[in-house]
Formats: sequence, C-alpha cells, structure tokens
Amino acid sequence: MTNGEHAITGADLDWDSAAATFDDEPDHGLRDPEVRRAWASRLRSWLPDGACDVLDLGCGTGSLSLLAAEQGHRVTGVDRSPAMVDLARAKLAGRDAVFLVGDAAAPPVGEERFDVVLVRHVLWALPDPGRVLRHWRGLLRPGGRFVLVEGVWDTVAGAAPAGLPAERLTGLLAALAGQVRVERLSDDETLWGRPVADERYAVVATA
Repeated sequence: MTNGEHAITGADLDWDSAAATFDDEPDHGLRDPEVRRAWASRLRSWLPDGACDVLDLGCGTGSLSLLAAEQGHRVTGVDRSPAMVDLARAKLAGRDAVFLVGDAAAPPVGEERFDVVLVRHVLWALPDPGRVLRHWRGLLRPGGRFVLVEGVWDTVAGAAPAGLPAERLTGLLAALAGQVRVERLSDDETLWGRPVADERYAVVATA
C-alpha cells in the first residue's frame, strides 16, 4: 500500500494507474517549496546525523527517498507498483539510491541490513502490523531506528475511521524498541499543504 489516505477509498486501487497523478497531492510530490522544506526539516530531525542506509518501504514515487538522499543518506526504496518504482528511479537518477518492486511487508532485500526503516502511511493498511514490525525489526542493524508516519483518517460519512492510532502503534513497538517517541503532525499544515483535522503523527523508535 503506497499511501494510506488513498487506500481508505479502496484497498484494491490500481497503483500503477494512480502513479501518473500521485505527486499532485502536496504531501506526495512535495512540489511546493514550503511543503518540501517542512518535510525535509522533519526528516532531518528523525534520521541520524551521519550518512546511513535508509530502507523506504512503500516508497511511492520516491519523494521522501529524495529528501533522504539529498541529506547524504543511501536509500533503498521498495514499492509494489512498478509504475511508482519507475517514477522513483527517474526522480533519483544519479543519486545513491536503489528501487525495488516488492511487498513492503516482506521487502526483497535478502541479507542486507539498514540503519533506518522509513515508512509513511503503509503500516496501518497491512493485515497484521505486529508481525510486520517484527519482520522489519530484523532488517535493522543494532541501534537502528524505525521512522513511522501514520494516522487515523475519516472515511465516508457514517463509516468508522481507518488507520492506526498512535497508542496502538507504540504498544506494538514496546517489545521491539528501547526508546519510542511520538511526534504529532496534524497541527503543522505546511506538511500537508492544507489544514487537516484528523490524527497524523510520526513515531521514531530506536531498536
């Protein structure tokens, strides 16, 4: 699942067809300089200071991957949509980045290990987030960290909200990480290009 906000309208969305317009959303394409700066600033505060290996799962068109690469990190991106991966490869051409077509829940990275697992609006849509987190934990080097951007979104009128509350995510991480920090994101409309009323947050957890 490339992005949770789209996923709430249909789990079977054709992501290859959606790829061409995916970056039209302000927080997807980061085309607005203010939105781009806001995400770059947050990402800089979440990632290690020195150059490291970042695994961007459900990377979409690679916008966060590009910010990480611009900050000196080496990036491996994984997305199930070949069209998204093609756009990410083009966006990061010439950068220290590799993009793979595959399942974010079980990324095809073999024995490679990473300093950061970076995931935005993906985990909530997976059927067993606890199991997935345990698998991702095995992809981290000692002292590595999770950077997980999630939320709870309203769906159609009368339906229950969809998403992953911060309290549940921190509970799932309790046995996997020594330090867990929650950063609320809903009030920073520069991240989204507009005001938002739903719950959006980031969890940074050190394994």
